[in-house]
Amino acid sequence: MSEEPVAVVGIGQTKHVSARRDVSLAGLVREAAVRALEDAGLAWADIDAVVIGKAPDFFEGLMMPELYLADALGAVGKPMLRVHTAGSVGGSTALVAANLVSARVHRTVLTLAFEKQSESNAMWGLSLPIPFQQPLLAGAGGFFAPHVRAYMRRTGAPDTIGSLVAYKDRRNALRNPYAHIQDPDITLEKVQSAPMLWDPIRYSETCPSSDGACAMILTDRAGADRSPHPPAWVHGGAMRSEPTLFAGKDFVSPRAGKDCAADVYRQAGISDPRREIDAVEMYVPFSWYEPMWLENLGFAEEGGGWKLTESGVTELDGDLPVNPSGGVLSTNPIGASGMIRFAEAALQVRGQAGEHQVAGARKALGHAYGGGAQFFSMWLVGAEPPTG
Repeated sequence: MSEEPVAVVGIGQTKHVSARRDVSLAGLVREAAVRALEDAGLAWADIDAVVIGKAPDFFEGLMMPELYLADALGAVGKPMLRVHTAGSVGGSTALVAANLVSARVHRTVLTLAFEKQSESNAMWGLSLPIPFQQPLLAGAGGFFAPHVRAYMRRTGAPDTIGSLVAYKDRRNALRNPYAHIQDPDITLEKVQSAPMLWDPIRYSETCPSSDGACAMILTDRAGADRSPHPPAWVHGGAMRSEPTLFAGKDFVSPRAGKDCAADVYRQAGISDPRREIDAVEMYVPFSWYEPMWLENLGFAEEGGGWKLTESGVTELDGDLPVNPSGGVLSTNPIGASGMIRFAEAALQVRGQAGEHQVAGARKALGHAYGGGAQFFSMWLVGAEPPTG
């Protein structure tokens, strides 16, 4: 039996901010879910199952919140599943939901990812004490900065590349009403003069801590036919993982990322991603990961990623726009960050991305990674149904 085509017919986000004191966690997730239902023209009764995802529970200090979120998400009496793959969880959550529809287990699924970082401290939650981790790591930036320096040594990238990415993404965020960081006075000089946190990563080149949620409604071909708006069709999706540490691991360009992208391109019939994909929503929590992932995902040869960034190719008006929404550098509710990448890719091919719409976008890639660059999830969506 062939797989059922999967369509994204509803998308909802909250306005992402540093602290949503006005709502509980249940109120936050329901806000995104209601917006997705409204976009799809559906009611709670139309949802067959719910798939949710979030980052580790100790990021908020609330264990297994899915057990009490069933009411808020209309899941009472319905199947409900939680997914967890560290920072890539938003993407893998969407893929689990898509697979339920593709396998005809359920016809219409609500998938949602969220984080309320204001209720804890993720950076110190990531800084485990001796003997479990080396001292003075100070969060994800301390872990990834040496890999950035390795990339610079390997490729000869000048030390200005990170600031170019941050300047681009923060300007793109000004076009996105849901983005957390809104700095109308942003300049390249302002980015480059920010304090150094983890050499070579400056404060302005890092992601914020955000409260927020993102939801999508995924359905089958019959559901797509009833949609009041053009759907985004899933042409390919994959997850890959590898250990955090092992002999010979390439931290600059992990094998799991390459394999995940290759699988997605195979499913979608993509032979030249640089030419065939119109927009990329890439998981870039530290600005240097844009050129690194451009190479890892096959958009550039080794050593060529930073050249695409420097030449303006990844600008909103370039021929391969990366993170037109402002990306993780501008919005980072960790559990939802990957799903936002997937949802923003879907908005692009639906032609509903507003002021940050890429003109003529027909195929877009959503990408997420997590842990010590060990978990990867990606999907490619298109404006037309898959032909396979």
